Amino acid sequence: MADSCVSRVPVFAGLSAQDQQRVEELARPTLLKAGEAAYRADEDLSQLVVVHSGRLKIFRLSADGSEQLIRVLGPGDFTGETSVFTGQRPDDYATALGESRLCVFRHDDLEGLIRRHPEIGLQLLSRVSARLSDTEHRLNSLTSRDVESRLADYLLGLASAWRGGVATVTLPVAKKDVASLLDTTPESLSRALKSLASQGLIVIGAGRSVSITQPDRLQQLVDEA
Repeated sequence: MADSCVSRVPVFAGLSAQDQQRVEELARPTLLKAGEAAYRADEDLSQLVVVHSGRLKIFRLSADGSEQLIRVLGPGDFTGETSVFTGQRPDDYATALGESRLCVFRHDDLEGLIRRHPEIGLQLLSRVSARLSDTEHRLNSLTSRDVESRLADYLLGLASAWRGGVATVTLPVAKKDVASLLDTTPESLSRALKSLASQGLIVIGAGRSVSITQPDRLQQLVDEA
């Protein structure tokens, strides 16, 4: 169970090893290559998709067919809980950003599991509530902040390890997708990156690498917006 799908997922973390094994037996392993879909909007399905390894991008399509990125999922994250709990068809798309291993739970299996282990349902509810809170934060950011402060907030949210007051982060998706996530254009995002760099707040590295060199000033930019 050391590297099993279930052992990586926070909502199953409180179960005993024996119960985790039972949950594992319900999972349907799925391997996706880059660009393959885990599911599409309006598919007649009801399933919880858990990321074991790799990454999934969750997005919607606008009226003109352009993608609106919602979030990027990594190991231990999940999606599809809305269709599982409500029975409604999904209204978004989930596509692998690279080779990804998934564990898929069908509605009936998950319903039986929650009946036997109500704490799993509570954990799912807690994670979904946290996701809603994050969504509200993003909406507030999009409506009340300029592109620079939105980008600053996003970069600070990516940072996890600091060395000598500097954190180097890697954008999880292409810059055009980051622009979509921040509800701006690639051109505006590029200008915001260059502006933060010219102020000495960040250093733009190769590829998708960005180093945060002045976290306090970057946070001040967020707070003042």
